[in-house]
Amino acid sequence: MALTLPAHGDPLADRLHASGLLVELAHGLGGPFHYLLPEAFGTNLAAFRSVLADAGVEGRVYYAKKANKAAVFIERCAAQGAGVDVASLGELREALGHGVRGEDLVVTGPAKPDALLRVAAQQGALIAVDALDELDRVLTLRLSRPPRVLLRVHPPAQPGSRFGLGEEDLDGAMRGCAEAGDRVRMEGFSFHLSGYDVQQRADLAGDLVDLCLKARVPGLQADRISIGGGFAVDYVPADAWRGFLERQGPADYHAGKAFAEGDFYPYHSPVAGADALAAVLAARPPGADGSLAERLRQAGVMLLLEPGRALLDRAGSSVFTVQGVKDRDGYGIVTVDGTSLSLSEQWFNSEYLPDPRLLSAGTGHPDDRAPYRACIAGASCLDSDLLTWRKIAFPVRPRAGDLLVYPNTAGYQMDSNESPFHELPLPPKVVVDFPEDTGRPRWRLDR
Repeated sequence: MALTLPAHGDPLADRLHASGLLVELAHGLGGPFHYLLPEAFGTNLAAFRSVLADAGVEGRVYYAKKANKAAVFIERCAAQGAGVDVASLGELREALGHGVRGEDLVVTGPAKPDALLRVAAQQGALIAVDALDELDRVLTLRLSRPPRVLLRVHPPAQPGSRFGLGEEDLDGAMRGCAEAGDRVRMEGFSFHLSGYDVQQRADLAGDLVDLCLKARVPGLQADRISIGGGFAVDYVPADAWRGFLERQGPADYHAGKAFAEGDFYPYHSPVAGADALAAVLAARPPGADGSLAERLRQAGVMLLLEPGRALLDRAGSSVFTVQGVKDRDGYGIVTVDGTSLSLSEQWFNSEYLPDPRLLSAGTGHPDDRAPYRACIAGASCLDSDLLTWRKIAFPVRPRAGDLLVYPNTAGYQMDSNESPFHELPLPPKVVVDFPEDTGRPRWRLDR
């Protein structure tokens, strides 16, 4: 029996698929493409803001731009007054160029080049300082306004992390900021945590609140903390995910490829997105009398967060056209018109697991109507170029001209590793919305 892992239902995507627009786009664009649903991005942003408001916590949401290069999401941030998290001069320029104010940017990442530090400071962006030498370079800037900085803290619960200042360096950084006086605005602290542990985030956030109180003693502003991202996305139902992990093995994959449970993103999460933020705020840090939300309010500390994947939940999918199908020892190999460079998980020795959806181009031959298992291969000459190693249980045998839609790929899947290999063009991004007057989808190319 073939393993299935269907994505959660998505009414907006279903409307688009039923409209016939994807077939027209595949024909007109002549290759694979990604479609984007900015309406879903706006819904997710509003959900995070509602959690902050309901908890009575002053906060700011910064969209982590690295999760998707599309301009439309930056435009949404500019229109709705959200911030953007950038980590390079190119990302900073893109955000400014699409209307985001400099003071609504936070600049993260390690060992930032001087050009990035200078432009960020000139534009009034908030700079998360990751090392003492980086702070020294910030303090040597001579600009018309003092640079705004957060001090990034090394997470004790993840000693192997390469990010942040250890305890001794952190003390030195606070002394340096206090001695610099009006040459810098030290606004608080930040951290980066891998994984999705709610209590771990609340614990470290509580520590950062205490650091803010300590930093105010020598006169530093220290009135905000950033807890970064790390808000999971729930892609598939719990039962399907549990059953998949219990049953999956090499026989379910082309060429007997083996994956361990730890190789996969946790595609089901019982607490995800804005609900995960609510759980962090409701958690009690060690030594605190109440929740993290209460601690923030009591200390007068603003909460900054930098979600990426969670703001892009259901905000886009990837579409490929079937080029051919061949049978192999009880299953098939479906070759599509793109490559696995367009699904980033494949290039981390992992697999993007939510089932792709087959949109058939016609009725086909009666013999094609039986269920059919097949892996999905790319159009390159590399034997390892598979979009999906798993033998997908399709309801019918795919045929040339059919479309395969990989659901919910906007977060980190679409463009992290895309390359015009074989001189194949990069899949364009198509922005889709649904005007209220007609209800029919309309589209434009991103940028």
